[in-house]
Amino acid sequence: MRDFVRAALVLSLWMFAAEVTPRAIAQELQQPESYLRLHYLKSEHMIPMRDGVKLFTSVFVPRDTTKTYPIMMKRTPYAVGPYGEDKYPARVGPSEHFVKAGYIFVNQDVRGRFASEGEFTQVTPHIPNKSKPTDVDESSDTFDTIEWLLKNIPQHNGRVGMAGISYPGFYAAAGMIDAHPALKAVSPQAPVGDWYFDDFLHHGSFFLAHAFKWLTGNDRERPKPTTEPAKPYVYPTPDGYKMFLEAGSVENIDKLYLKGTIPFWKDMMLHPNRDEFWQKRALIPHLKNVAPAVMTVTGWYDAEDLYGSFKTYHSVEKQNPKVNNVLVVGPWHHGGWASVDGDKLGNVTFGSKTSAFYREHIELPFFEKYLKDKDFPAPAEATVFETGSNAWRTFDHWPPKKTETKQLFVREGGSLQFAPPDKAATDASFDEFVSDPNKPVPYCEIITPKMTIEYMVDDQRFASRRPDVLTYQTDVFTEDTVVAGPIEADLWVSTTGTDADWVVKLIDVRPDAPEATPLAGYQMLIRSEVIRGRFRNDYAKPEPFKPGEPTRVRFELLDVLHRFQKGHRLMVQIQSTWFPLVDRNPQTFVDNIYFAKPEDFKKATHRIFRSAAHPTSLRMGVLPAAKSLSNP
Repeated sequence: MRDFVRAALVLSLWMFAAEVTPRAIAQELQQPESYLRLHYLKSEHMIPMRDGVKLFTSVFVPRDTTKTYPIMMKRTPYAVGPYGEDKYPARVGPSEHFVKAGYIFVNQDVRGRFASEGEFTQVTPHIPNKSKPTDVDESSDTFDTIEWLLKNIPQHNGRVGMAGISYPGFYAAAGMIDAHPALKAVSPQAPVGDWYFDDFLHHGSFFLAHAFKWLTGNDRERPKPTTEPAKPYVYPTPDGYKMFLEAGSVENIDKLYLKGTIPFWKDMMLHPNRDEFWQKRALIPHLKNVAPAVMTVTGWYDAEDLYGSFKTYHSVEKQNPKVNNVLVVGPWHHGGWASVDGDKLGNVTFGSKTSAFYREHIELPFFEKYLKDKDFPAPAEATVFETGSNAWRTFDHWPPKKTETKQLFVREGGSLQFAPPDKAATDASFDEFVSDPNKPVPYCEIITPKMTIEYMVDDQRFASRRPDVLTYQTDVFTEDTVVAGPIEADLWVSTTGTDADWVVKLIDVRPDAPEATPLAGYQMLIRSEVIRGRFRNDYAKPEPFKPGEPTRVRFELLDVLHRFQKGHRLMVQIQSTWFPLVDRNPQTFVDNIYFAKPEDFKKATHRIFRSAAHPTSLRMGVLPAAKSLSNP
């Protein structure tokens, strides 16, 4: 049967190629997908997995039968449409360059999504040491798919590559665990690595606006296989701040707007702590025996899966010492490296078309080298865009080995200094603010119910002028200062309540200038993060604050590579609400915040200590401010 399918596909390729006339070519060129239709033949298959479930798969094979090609595969929960062998998408492959370079493209609906059979599970838990045919996960489904493709699809050269962004990035990462021998190169791009720290949850806090938007479009129940997409959710108002605030608790948001129709929303409400439900969805510990070449890609301003990207790279590095594992980071929003030119984001410009450069000079050569033996040099260990100077840099290690760890202390008068508080700074040395969960700090200035892609570079002057946001900044830098690698917030705090969230933002303050100067005085957000204070010691075991007692809260802000130029300042903002990006903490310790009652939401006075005994600081790596590489 397999030989018959193979022979039939070869014959159909030959027959169709013979029928392409100049008139047909002229007609095809009028269509957006004309090049793909003219040069590739599409076929559709239901590929059986080891447990008998069949997965819908679209295959695009070059019409030129005089050579062989590597297979480039993407597995997705977002539909591989348009469905039908006579219907072609506008694009396949990681970028526009791959179609002309020549690959066999394979797109697959994952188990339980759209036209595939089976039951869908959000972020499928990995099953190590599989012993039964029913032990299936994304690793086994990828293995079985590759095995079928090698036996049934003609013209391949025996090598397979995988790439995907965001959720497809998760499937690429999961698919390379205990990799099929033919899987030679994989690029997880913005991959989900651990859903307790990616996307909807950040250190236990709930990214409300993002979760609501994504889940309403991607988590509705599917009674049977279908090729029809879900209808988009229509917000009752563009004012998300008002909408979510008036709804109250997360439970009430479900009752008012979701009507109990989103399965994973209900699951999350029942699991506010990092229990087994979340632990088994962490893919990062399982990234072993992966493909020989791995390139993890992310953007500095990825508001969704920045955690998964850096942790995936480090996990592969640690658990697969013989693998050629590299990292690429550009000045991009989530998936921006594949969808836009990458020359700007919001009000901030980057000096060149960074995404276009990446697609042509980094991504394509990576796969051409490892899937076709093309004569390209191996990519650098880390190819990283330095923001602030707008230049690409390469490193043989990430974080860079030459960084010097420095501690930036919160000091009196709203200052930040590299020198710690002196002994005269007692616990009477603190700054305080009143946090009111019924009047939370907005996360951006615009009116929207969604998480914007620009918020990670937004001007923070609107926040620094609020009384419930503490602002600290350095003196003006007299020379360039380059911060590189992860940043740790080390806070000493107290509250008159029994619970609180803590938000820390790292900001580049541009100098003031005459009105006509672009972005004069702009407070550009560089990195930000939040922790639900109840999880300060253990994400699985929440504990209340003792009112008035100085308490240490530490958490990671993830990596940066940013040059604070001469004449700029470094600012840190500390606050406790960030709405509606993050759901409200009632500031009263309750068993499950998602079910908090209106009377639980109370004002509290929060203190940030800057004493010798309880110094609040940020730990960061600082690089010698060497001249950056020029833009390509």
